[in-house]
Amino acid sequence: MKPSELRADIPLLDNIIYLDAASTTPTPKPVVDAMCDYFYNYNVNTGRGAYKLAVKASERFRSARSTISNFLGCNEHEIIFTKNTTEAINLVANGIDLQKGDSVIVPNIEHHSNFVPWLNLKRKGVNVKIIKADEFGVVNPAEIEKNVDETTKLITITHISNSIGSVQPIEEIGKIANENNLLYLVDVAQSAGHMKLDLMKINADFIAFPGHKGFLGPVGTGFLYCKDENVENIVPINLGGGTVSDVTEDSFTLDSSPARFEGGTQNISGIIGLEAAVKYIKKIGIDKIEKHSNKLTKLMFEEIYDIKNTICYGDPENIYGITSFNINNMNSHDVAKILDETRNICVRSGYHCAIPAIRHFGAYEHGGTVRASLHYYNTKEDIQILAEVVKNIAESFGD
Repeated sequence: MKPSELRADIPLLDNIIYLDAASTTPTPKPVVDAMCDYFYNYNVNTGRGAYKLAVKASERFRSARSTISNFLGCNEHEIIFTKNTTEAINLVANGIDLQKGDSVIVPNIEHHSNFVPWLNLKRKGVNVKIIKADEFGVVNPAEIEKNVDETTKLITITHISNSIGSVQPIEEIGKIANENNLLYLVDVAQSAGHMKLDLMKINADFIAFPGHKGFLGPVGTGFLYCKDENVENIVPINLGGGTVSDVTEDSFTLDSSPARFEGGTQNISGIIGLEAAVKYIKKIGIDKIEKHSNKLTKLMFEEIYDIKNTICYGDPENIYGITSFNINNMNSHDVAKILDETRNICVRSGYHCAIPAIRHFGAYEHGGTVRASLHYYNTKEDIQILAEVVKNIAESFGD
């Protein structure tokens, strides 16, 4: 499948240049169609009935889990559905048995979703060791290893920084966690669906996935990959319908995973849409997506970097899918607004839910950064138009 064929399935792209994939991606027609089919033809709950429509809905829900696990190369019961990456991370942070005096290792450039849940544990006496990235937003595994001691229980890191797109050495860090018998969590919000992920090489105990970004799936979907051996290490935090196999007036028995973690009615249409999205990504070819995005990322960085009065963040040899920049003497929101109003270019501006990272890169005074992020539907022409308008803004307002 060519980028033009994907674009044909996304009507939203007819009139805009969409460069905000790091936040969410527009949804292709086949994904919407799969969701509409549910709403029109079998809009009932799962796991709650023996009648034909209930059976069909349950089968489609199970099919989604199977499709995702096959795509990733893991077992079905290692996939726990959530509504987003944030919920997946919080499931781990609040579900594992961290005690007063224990410590976790967290880089300083994380998205708030992989930062605040750990800081929140300080209230119960957990020590949060913050590892500073270098000037290009890369975390040195040696710095992590240096901070491992007898109190350390978990290391967590994001694969690709959502603020500037820097790619982290997650496999090396995974080896450190494994050698020290530590739990290891990786946030793949900016890499899942954008590039091939080898779960065996990453060797993480937990991996948090979104459905609405690289996978081209609907909003309100995501999941946690949890290694079999770690199921008993997490206490479910959303108990109720669907999570138990037996209940008496005095006690209850948890169901097996993943049911024990998926309390209440799920986002059934969203998960059905997510299955369609994963099949769609597979149809395009993850290798094609990665090659296309690598090429456009490099072009985008170079085009913006070469414009007078601009500031680009990160190492162009080690960023993926994202170019974060500012124009001298301008607020990031003003730049984004001009891009939108002049050529219908959609980019993100601000702190990107990563305020410590923005401070680390010296962009706080600009009100954050302007972040352009892409997917397979983007073209060379999109990048060239972006650069043309940024140049005009920089020449007019950036001195």
